[in-house]
Amino acid sequence: MTAKQVNDNIYQRINVPPHRYTPLRAAWPQLYQPIVEHMKLHIRFNPKKRVVEIKTSDETTMPNALQKSADFLRAFMLGFEVRDAIALLRLDDLYIDSFEVTDVKTMQGEHLSRAIGRVAGQAGKTKNTIENATKTRIVLADAHVHILGSFANIRLAKTAIVRLIMGSPSGKVYTQMRAVSNRMKDRF
Repeated sequence: MTAKQVNDNIYQRINVPPHRYTPLRAAWPQLYQPIVEHMKLHIRFNPKKRVVEIKTSDETTMPNALQKSADFLRAFMLGFEVRDAIALLRLDDLYIDSFEVTDVKTMQGEHLSRAIGRVAGQAGKTKNTIENATKTRIVLADAHVHILGSFANIRLAKTAIVRLIMGSPSGKVYTQMRAVSNRMKDRF
């Protein structure tokens, strides 16, 4: 992503990975509507450079509209659903944290596949449990893990995922997630 100034308008480019062209095309109306109508920015897809370009306009009033919109598009490009990524436009304290499974522990081949499988769980059960307990959204893209949520919640989810990668049984992580969700309920 780069932010440049042309005349009085500032613009940013968000790279589109090749595997996200089809989802981008399918979700384009859902992507440009909040950016154009609510953030008052101009948006277009540049097929030659394979980037989405967003630019401020004369109607843009929010000073952070360009950055919020770039984060929204980046979240979609990472694999988050549009309805999850749109929260980045509406809320101020949401962030995205990304890391690779091999950053936690050096693995190859079947060991790496098994670690990713432990994080996902059978039919996504483990991933969904972590998401629901920590109020985050998680995307597993090959060996990459992307987490969307508040700073404290991302830390909790990342801790659970790291334990799974290191070899903790999923039952133990479920118990810890239940305890975390009970503590969060007691706070409110």
